[in-house]
Amino acid sequence: MSITLFIILATVLVSISGFGHGIAFERMKFNAYEIRRKKQFYRFLSYGLLHVDYMHLLVNMFVLYSFGRNVEAMFMVHFGKIGGLFFVLLYISGLVCSVIPSYFKHNKNHYYNAVGASGAVSAVLFSSILLYPQGSVMFIFFPVPIPAFIFGLLYLVYSAYMARRGTDNVGHDVHFWGAIFGVVFTTVLDPALFLSFLQYVF
Repeated sequence: MSITLFIILATVLVSISGFGHGIAFERMKFNAYEIRRKKQFYRFLSYGLLHVDYMHLLVNMFVLYSFGRNVEAMFMVHFGKIGGLFFVLLYISGLVCSVIPSYFKHNKNHYYNAVGASGAVSAVLFSSILLYPQGSVMFIFFPVPIPAFIFGLLYLVYSAYMARRGTDNVGHDVHFWGAIFGVVFTTVLDPALFLSFLQYVF
């Protein structure tokens, strides 16, 4: 079983068991106030295994399945046997780093909560764009291929704008920082990938 499929399976099992919003859900969700007060740093990871409902879970896991397998395979090509470890680090670090800004912003707000793997999924998605900029993204409701790097730019602008507005319950800031982390992490592993990306775009 690939690493991507293992992550999906684990996330699906934990998420479905937590849909009832029981004790486990309350103890695992991201709550910056509880992390600061009780030093429950495990929440930086555990929140990524939870989702609000089936649609939330389906969207994140579909995107992870669509792009994660490619990133995992390309990491193995670029970095050999250690590529699998780098992929795991990309996902886990993306999960943690994408929510750090939220921690500093909300660590005195008891009512702020977050769940979902969106930050890690965004990191994987943008790593994919860097690795394969000539790829494209297409949506069911808009069946026209969008160049990956253009989609990435639009995604960042939209996430930053919506995070600034703060008018819905979606963690757009987590999407934004997860995306940035995916680019930075992949560039640090191999700066030549970023140079190739720039050469392709320009």
